[in-house]
Amino acid sequence: MSGDSTDGGGSEKRLRSAEVTQGPERAPHRAMFRAMGYDDADFDAPMVGLANPAADITPCNVHLDDVADAAYDAVDEAGGMPIEFGTITISDAISMGTEGMKASLVSREVIADSVELVSFGERMDALVTLAGCDKNLPGMMMAAIRTDLPSVFLYGGSILPGEHEGREVTVQNVFEGVGTYASGEMSREELDDLERSACPGAGSCGGMFTANTMASISEALGFAPLGSASPPAESEERLDTARRAGELVLECVEEGRTPSEILSTSSFENAIALQVAMGGSTNAVLHLLALAAEAGVDLSIETFDEISRTTPKIANLQPGGSRVMKDLHDVGGVPVVLKRLLDADLIDGEAMTVTGRTIAEELDHLGLDGSEGSDADFLRPVSDPFSEQGAIRILTGNLAPDGAVLKVTGKGDLRHEGPVRVFEREEAAMRYVQEGHLESGDVLCIRNEGPRGGPGMREMLGVTAAVAGQDHAEDVALFTDGRFSGATRGFSIGHVAPEAFVGGPIGLLEDGDVVTIDVDARELSVDLDDERLAERREAWERPEPNYTNGVLAKYAATFGSAAEGAVTNPGVRDD
Repeated sequence: MSGDSTDGGGSEKRLRSAEVTQGPERAPHRAMFRAMGYDDADFDAPMVGLANPAADITPCNVHLDDVADAAYDAVDEAGGMPIEFGTITISDAISMGTEGMKASLVSREVIADSVELVSFGERMDALVTLAGCDKNLPGMMMAAIRTDLPSVFLYGGSILPGEHEGREVTVQNVFEGVGTYASGEMSREELDDLERSACPGAGSCGGMFTANTMASISEALGFAPLGSASPPAESEERLDTARRAGELVLECVEEGRTPSEILSTSSFENAIALQVAMGGSTNAVLHLLALAAEAGVDLSIETFDEISRTTPKIANLQPGGSRVMKDLHDVGGVPVVLKRLLDADLIDGEAMTVTGRTIAEELDHLGLDGSEGSDADFLRPVSDPFSEQGAIRILTGNLAPDGAVLKVTGKGDLRHEGPVRVFEREEAAMRYVQEGHLESGDVLCIRNEGPRGGPGMREMLGVTAAVAGQDHAEDVALFTDGRFSGATRGFSIGHVAPEAFVGGPIGLLEDGDVVTIDVDARELSVDLDDERLAERREAWERPEPNYTNGVLAKYAATFGSAAEGAVTNPGVRDD
């Protein structure tokens, strides 16, 4: 920041920040800014907020100050007034399997609320929103949509894979190792060595888990420049991406390019096509529904299934495959996948992006010809996919009238029928698995873990990884009104709606009821007729809330259905 000291009058501009920087009556406001090193040149410039969730509680975010510094300097050098401010974050991986995981989805809302509040209260003109861990990403994008300020989304990048016994490993392997150890197939020493090898540095979890899925989706939505999702966290390319974001946001201010000018129905359909083609996290269903609600775009959960039926799965990354985001980066990143989808007429190339160019124009600008990644064993052409349909399936039936979500990660039998064992909490199911009770063909139900019942819709990677670690990923079915991690693989169905706590049919199940799961038929049902279900509903009583005070009680009362994104914003709730 530089410039000679004056009375701060400055030239009047059509900037919202003029409300706190211009005119004699704002002398006290400028005095406060001067205490932080800002000067007259800054007061005449667009005020750009850099929302930074840096924290020492997760490797996903531990390096974000460096990324923010690069973006900050770029804003300053390009003639803007950069103002950095912090937000919270929750480490999904560290809270996984504990009561603390209930805070994860709540943090999405708190992040969106806090960025909205700061940018509104301080009269900012634009935003660069940084993100590391899973819920940072949708939270930041939700905030950008709500404020409708010129905004650029900036991902912090993913961790490099670790190495164990000559193979690449991630934290997913450690979670599954816990199950393998419990079954006696891995020694304590082997598990310890795996633990020490899996996470070699900073960055978000390396597979196509939730963070990398949402980062990839940010490109398809147009929130971030193409190619910005894949550079590793600890790389000079990641800092180059940050600098580009700082420059680009001022272009957006100059052109009046805001989220409402970029986002459209096509943007969201492109994002879904990318998600299902890459085998992205089921959490993206929840987050895209929330983002669409915030943007006023009519998007239903059925659209995911419609697009998945016609969009083949052409990438094979963890958790279903063995490769990670760094491998995708090495062959050109997300644009390589988008180019294949565009050439096959599976996305709309006319959808707008934050650069002011369309998706098709951006791909041309990058000089892609469609041959990139042709030698990669984890990428295939649309004409020869890993699967003729995308990875996401939306199931309905008398157990999930409003839908449930499954990601197909294997080649096992996609039909399952048998008596169900019902668990009221994740912990009870985890004990059952760890104590060695699992048998091939089991059907497990975990309920009262939904947005309101949990509250917070816990992710249950501990349970699903323990099942997979005991070699039951394909022959044991599990369904829940909670969520699964992006690292979950196997026959795991989440987001069952309506949830048990609000009287959904999943809350009426009893041990021994025969449940049918038929993925091809998109069915999740119980062998009970309407009359029997009605009788049970008459006898059903809502469980007592798990929390009656504090932030969890507050959000439990405001969450909407998972089938509509579990949003809390009253202006977009579809009650």
